[in-house]
Amino acid sequence: MKGPLTGIRVIDLTSVLMGPYCTQLLGDMGADVIKIETDKGDSTRFIGPSRNKGMGGAFLYAGRNKRSIVLDLKKEEGKRAFYRLVEDADVFVHSSRPQAIEKLGLNYEEVKKVNPSIIYCGGYGFSVNGPYGSKPAYDDMIQGASGLAALQGEVSGTPQYMATVLADKTTGLVMLNAILAALYSRERTGEGQEIEVPMFETMISYTLVEHMYGLTFDPPLESSFYPRVTSKFRKPYKTKDGYVSVMIYNDKQWSKFFKLSGHTELIEDRRFIDIGERTKHIDELYQLIEETLMTKKTEEWLDILEEADIPVMPVYRPEDMFNDPHLKAVNFFEKTCHPSEGDYWNIKLPIGFSKTPVALNRFAPRLGEHSEELLKEAGYTEQEIQSLVDAGVTLTTKKQEQKINNNK
Repeated sequence: MKGPLTGIRVIDLTSVLMGPYCTQLLGDMGADVIKIETDKGDSTRFIGPSRNKGMGGAFLYAGRNKRSIVLDLKKEEGKRAFYRLVEDADVFVHSSRPQAIEKLGLNYEEVKKVNPSIIYCGGYGFSVNGPYGSKPAYDDMIQGASGLAALQGEVSGTPQYMATVLADKTTGLVMLNAILAALYSRERTGEGQEIEVPMFETMISYTLVEHMYGLTFDPPLESSFYPRVTSKFRKPYKTKDGYVSVMIYNDKQWSKFFKLSGHTELIEDRRFIDIGERTKHIDELYQLIEETLMTKKTEEWLDILEEADIPVMPVYRPEDMFNDPHLKAVNFFEKTCHPSEGDYWNIKLPIGFSKTPVALNRFAPRLGEHSEELLKEAGYTEQEIQSLVDAGVTLTTKKQEQKINNNK
């Protein structure tokens, strides 16, 4: 099957999770993603348990729909091979610090000499134009610096990180959007360009959508925190036998809930008459939900609230999702068999295209699985490829198998 980005070639020099998540999505949509790795492999390969070294659970998703080539870019022969791959590429994505990419000689000015129409995307920790430009960055420190950890602290009493790599994945999504926009611009103008996507600024922009709040005005009208979402009573609510997530938001929904909870007198209460007043008294409302939901079992509340058209969902652990009837109906988890890793559950891309459907076209590759194939596509002969292998510039699966056999 051919996705909407079929025919687009992406050179992927990213690692950890921010960049690999971006390029995974590009690959899912049909782009030919060429993942360049060192002979140690991207660290993402080692996230989660594995049946074989370098093929961890997270990598089976983040590495899918990509081809892997090992290149030592610190060696001139490796750099030459890189530029031969770039000649026919549409996009180059990296997640290295500015000084590292400069040292390798792979900055935008150098790359566009070889391919003037390239879309060059750098996923950085901080904008290269500021004093933090050369600092390293990881998800935890960006969650802290962007205000996310402090926001969680409003609920817990002490700053906390979200229990997911939110900054990495969110910035990866912004990188994806930026690349698609630049490709569209190139279609109209014929011109490539350089894109900068910094984690720090991206996550501050993301966090402050609702949490500029009173600080939007000069002088400030109130604090920065949007009180509805920082209330310590905003949480999954305990029932007699579990938990449910309930979101009562508009006038109609609150009116129905007041009736269900036996507090019809609150329908006309001035404290709760509209969204503005409810926000001022949100703790009282959330405490009412908490007290009410403890009176019945989870399944009872799911039926009652759905009947009243009040938004509600069960609270799942990851393993519970496999039994969800909706996810089963849309085949969200697809059991498949990896050529070297065996049976595993693949997560479906949650996007549907009516004319250009997306699919799992390539399994996550073993380290250097496509080195030989890609070098041949770039015009290298078998003898030249062997010379690169011998010089330690590249690594092929054939070479790795020979090492394994020699060690037996």
